[in-house]
Amino acid sequence: MDVKTTFLNGELDEEVYMEQPEGFIVHGQEHKVCKPIKSLYGIKQAPKQWHQKFDEIVLSDGFHINDVDKCVYCKFNGNKGVVICLYVDDMLIFGTDLQQVEETKNFLSTKFFMKYMDVADVILGIKMTRSSNELSLYIENVLKNFNSYDCKGLLHPLIIVSV
Repeated sequence: MDVKTTFLNGELDEEVYMEQPEGFIVHGQEHKVCKPIKSLYGIKQAPKQWHQKFDEIVLSDGFHINDVDKCVYCKFNGNKGVVICLYVDDMLIFGTDLQQVEETKNFLSTKFFMKYMDVADVILGIKMTRSSNELSLYIENVLKNFNSYDCKGLLHPLIIVSV
């Protein structure tokens, strides 16, 4: 899924001032500045404010932040669960139960202006394939990009879920 107008969702928690935008300069008050009350694109704090807002929303719905990667959120109830992987304004939502995935998508759509991007087959250079009960990730291009293609492999799955 893709979050539209991502950085406009954040709340500023400090005072920020900016020059009057071109085309919106008030005649006779050119020397004055603007004080935005919400986050805007171009403000250095915008990505941090967006991430804080997203954290608040998903944590309030029972998700937990992954200790290793702060952009991965999960919510499990017994053997059913949902995982959200956030990358700036794009997210991959998957889980063991289609109903919980749909509920998560619907919940997020009530909080943010979202666009459904269809089933993912590549994300961040990682190719994904699915069968009825398995999800495989192919990271060959990622390894090549970081000059790690000849590294020693380790058979250690990151996440095992029934799809």
